[in-house]
Amino acid sequence: MAKNGNIYVPFEERTGNESIVYFTRDISPEGIMKAYEKVCANMTGKVAVKLHTGEKNGPNFTPASWVKKVMENEPTLKDATIVETNTYYKGDRYTTEEHLDTLKVNGWDFCPVDIMDAEDTVDLPVKGGKWFDHMTCGSHMTGYDSLFVLTHFKGHAMGGFGGSNKNIGIGCADGRIGKGMIHAKDGDAWGVVEEELMEKISESTKATIDFFGKNVAYVNVMRNMSVSCDCEGVKAAPVVTPNVGILASLDICAIDCASVDLVHAMTAEQHHDLWERIQTRHGFRQMSYMKELGMGNDRYILIDLDNGGCVISPKEAVKDVKPFKRIEI
Repeated sequence: MAKNGNIYVPFEERTGNESIVYFTRDISPEGIMKAYEKVCANMTGKVAVKLHTGEKNGPNFTPASWVKKVMENEPTLKDATIVETNTYYKGDRYTTEEHLDTLKVNGWDFCPVDIMDAEDTVDLPVKGGKWFDHMTCGSHMTGYDSLFVLTHFKGHAMGGFGGSNKNIGIGCADGRIGKGMIHAKDGDAWGVVEEELMEKISESTKATIDFFGKNVAYVNVMRNMSVSCDCEGVKAAPVVTPNVGILASLDICAIDCASVDLVHAMTAEQHHDLWERIQTRHGFRQMSYMKELGMGNDRYILIDLDNGGCVISPKEAVKDVKPFKRIEI
């Protein structure tokens, strides 16, 4: 991946080691479980589930009913806690009180949900960063032993795309200090864009995953992929990109690279809007910088869980995708 975040480097031009990424076309609670079971061996002790719970009545985030079924049926998740932090922008999740109300509206009332910055913050070191030597996160995060990162992969107004990296980098930074460190510049609360933003998000993520060490697992759900983040709620742009499937890995760089590669492997008509969003925001820099920071590999082996565990290419994985149709729940 090049340092210029508006330039896409094809898989065959990348160098270095490969990681394993699992793939299923089964977009359902069962599909999430099929993927998760391949990467959950280190989910021990007190488990935090980091996902995007969405603004009120948002149409695209991974349904609470799906997550409920997964958590009820996966032994390592039966006593897990969903974790979130308050937002930097003023909206339905800006204060803890507003956030708790939004959680009820969106159906996240079937298990404990911990607003990690409700009481205080904690500074976690950023090793090898060029922008930060620490990131300020919700103080409750240090009370967990393992982190399951369950991400709704989609576009993002500033980041280009929201994958596992954005889910952690923005989502675990506390709502006032940490998110301000990432976004604010020269007196402008939202002054950081393009390469600098991608690098700051990735450094924030590194603080969290270094804290949890080997006890982190990643699942990306490629469904209802608007160019808008779930932060935009009912104002999100209509979805036009086809649904793809679900990915799982122990490597955050690899799973986000694979997700982007699957979008790229679609036809120009199928991926046009989402690809344009990623490219114009310089989103590819998320992947290249994660690799530079030693957070994972941009090369991977894609394992097809639907066909006996054979190795497939992104092009093969998306060859049968259909025009977008909203999955009813």
